[in-house]
Amino acid sequence: ADGELVQYHYGLKDLVTILFYIFIAIILHAVVQEYALDKINRRLHLSKVKHSKFNESGQLVAFHLTSVIWCLYVVVTEGYISNPRSLWENYPHVYLPYQVKFFYLCQLAYWLHALPELYFQKVRKEEIPRQLRCIVLYLLHIAGAYLLNLTRLGLILLLLQYLAEFFFHMARLVYFTDENNEKLFNVWAVVFVVTRLFTLTLYILVIGFGLPRVESQALDPERGNFFSFLFNNILFRMSVLLLVCLFQASVMWRFIHFQLRRWREYWNEQSSRKRAAAAATGTRQQTKLLKRDSGYHENGVVKAENGTSPRTKKLKSP
Repeated sequence: ADGELVQYHYGLKDLVTILFYIFIAIILHAVVQEYALDKINRRLHLSKVKHSKFNESGQLVAFHLTSVIWCLYVVVTEGYISNPRSLWENYPHVYLPYQVKFFYLCQLAYWLHALPELYFQKVRKEEIPRQLRCIVLYLLHIAGAYLLNLTRLGLILLLLQYLAEFFFHMARLVYFTDENNEKLFNVWAVVFVVTRLFTLTLYILVIGFGLPRVESQALDPERGNFFSFLFNNILFRMSVLLLVCLFQASVMWRFIHFQLRRWREYWNEQSSRKRAAAAATGTRQQTKLLKRDSGYHENGVVKAENGTSPRTKKLKSP
């Protein structure tokens, strides 16, 4: 009422909050699985492999959609999109608004809850390394942005990443229900390329131009200043940007390779279908010709090879 703005810092008590929301995430995971995904799976009659992937994509679609809406609301209300300079101005961003801190704690809780879910969901052994790698990467990036006071930049990057992931897993769900429908994969491809370009632009803007202009350029861990003095060195700054560009280039290369392989498989499948249809048409035509030339039944009448009736004609007496 008196206009006082309360802000928050990270500390050991965050671990208790994260533990509480891990249990909440496990309960919500079970609710989505039982009341939505299991009912759809019983109707689709999917194989074991597709069943596991369908459950994974279904859970991630619900999570990514919720996170995109929530993250977009946070960055809009806090003014991070309308004022891009706020991403690096007044760094380090030690004190956080309530909704920013709560968002990060819930994100950490969700990805930590995904570890026991590997056991609860009975994930196949072949899928565990891939899912573990994804979980660990998310935890490292989210915890890194939270502990190193780069929460504003982390919010924008998470928004872009979750947006692309939402379309990918939504496309997989549609594909499992109808294998001939791959239109959403094309939408995901466009969104993925656009988000990669925005991500690279954001890195260059913040690392190349933003952090080097921060007023406090001294290393001060007590105040949470970990980076600005490093980015004041042009050699270090250019090295980091080069690594970022190489990483994004490798991601784009794997994406292009995946798309080319998918298009090649699609065109091979289409050409094989056309050849099979042409072969079936030719076989039917040959069968009709053989029937006409070999004296088979035609319209209920047996005909000889020359097309005349095999029965002898009776001569009428004059």
